[in-house]
Amino acid sequence: MIWNEEIETMSRQDLEELQLKKLQKTVKQAFDKIPYYNKKYSALEVYPEDIETLKDIEKLPFITKDDLRESYPFGLFAVDIKDIKELHSSSGTTGKPVVSGYTEKDLDTWAETIARGLTMMGIGEEDILQNTHGYGMFTGGFGVHYGSHKVGAAIIPISTGQTRRQIEIMQDFGTTGLIFTPSYGIHLAEVAIEDGIDPKDLNIKAIGFGAEMWTEEIRQKVEDLYGAKAYNIYGLTELMGPGVGIECEAQNGLHIPEDIYYPEIIDPNTQEVLGPNQKGELVLTNLEREGMPVIRFRTKDLTEITYEKCDCGRTHGRISRITGRSDDMIKVKGVAIFPSQIEKALLNAGDVEPHYMIIVTRPETLDKIEIKVEISEDIFFDGVKEMVSIKERIEKSVENETGIRAKITLVEPKSLPRFEGKAKRVIDERDLH
Repeated sequence: MIWNEEIETMSRQDLEELQLKKLQKTVKQAFDKIPYYNKKYSALEVYPEDIETLKDIEKLPFITKDDLRESYPFGLFAVDIKDIKELHSSSGTTGKPVVSGYTEKDLDTWAETIARGLTMMGIGEEDILQNTHGYGMFTGGFGVHYGSHKVGAAIIPISTGQTRRQIEIMQDFGTTGLIFTPSYGIHLAEVAIEDGIDPKDLNIKAIGFGAEMWTEEIRQKVEDLYGAKAYNIYGLTELMGPGVGIECEAQNGLHIPEDIYYPEIIDPNTQEVLGPNQKGELVLTNLEREGMPVIRFRTKDLTEITYEKCDCGRTHGRISRITGRSDDMIKVKGVAIFPSQIEKALLNAGDVEPHYMIIVTRPETLDKIEIKVEISEDIFFDGVKEMVSIKERIEKSVENETGIRAKITLVEPKSLPRFEGKAKRVIDERDLH
């Protein structure tokens, strides 16, 4: 079944014509309504009328997370605040977070992208969808929420946590679809098994998961535990939220709703646009957004795209599973973390040297993060009690800054490696390929 057959099975030629019309409209709207774009494009002597073909998008500069932060909070809005009906933000890494604003029409567009994805997963009006993604300022919970309304499914907005309550609700309410991060989904299943409940007996028919890095082995484990197919969901707060890419029943790449997002793949070093089936950094442009159109956003996510028609009959491009980043960001337990956040937390804690190493592992199914920190010589050799106090201060400071608990290991001065060029602060030992 296909949610929007006319659009999702459109010929490439018709789709590209539609994309061009929407791109021209979006660029004009951004140029006319948003000073940031007007100033940037004018400085480069590129104007809306210069966008005559889709390839002309390459004349436009990229936009980055830093640009979005500098426009905090509403500098990239194309409409008056009275027309904004919802506000979300990503977690701040240094300084201010990225704010995303939505008009009523934007919320409907967002719901449309998720409705297409839920239909790919076989979720419809007969289903009860349990959503363990977080609500609040995080976009994860809300995108799925709106999409479930659109397809007519009943939504259980339980968010993360209350693990045994989650299992009880699955049993009592007859949940048929689950949304979770893979690590939390496996944890849910393991707790159920501890309590003598076989997750397969919960009669889950489809699972949507994402928001953290995972492997095909992890997907297989999830599917084996629940006896249901698990579908990859990808999204970014900057562009709208989840729904930028979702897998169909073929599980062979994530379909991008190309009438809503225009994808490009670039070489992250040269910024040259690459062709199909070439791995690089994903760049995305909103084609259908009133409140805050984002044009040529560098996601930093590494993937490749194919435009071959999928076995499911859909014609829109598909990206492969994200397997890495072109920057220092890591995702741990579904939370985006930058070394700069750890650095800030360490500085706030005091009594430590500016030398640290972040080590991420996944010994079983859950991510673990350890931070090795050098402390000053006199404390390391003289004060055991003082070291315990410092360690506790750092743990608390890191949790306040990132929202997650990390193991802190204090090490002696000059024991961590030094770098002449860019410091390598992160060792990710998870096998994510």
